Amino acid sequence: MNVHALPNTKPDQAFAFERLDAYRVAVEFLEVAACLCRRLPRTKGQLGDQLARASEGIVLRIAEGVGAELRSAEQKRYFRSARGSALECAAVLDICRIRSVGTPEQLELGRSLLLRIVQMLTRLARAG
Repeated sequence: MNVHALPNTKPDQAFAFERLDAYRVAVEFLEVAACLCRRLPRTKGQLGDQLARASEGIVLRIAEGVGAELRSAEQKRYFRSARGSALECAAVLDICRIRSVGTPEQLELGRSLLLRIVQMLTRLARAG
């Protein structure tokens, strides 16, 4: 996983949200989640759908929250929503661990990334 693999590498050509560490870490977690979703058995397809939606939601809400025309209260709402999706993903990782889906390394990496995301989003939701 390469957190720096975003398509725009020059700072002056990046979207504002792409310069935010929380966004970059969320994209890295999205890669971990996609790998886990592929490993889920068909009988657990709904769990994969949930993980995919929640992990995508983190990335999307952060991008929306950075929107320049948004007022502070709206930004905080987006960041809190992204934080909720990150917590949901953490619960899905617990289920994956119990169901023996994914390697211990994948699950630990995912958990570590989610902890960082939640910490950053908590600060962003309080700022302003």
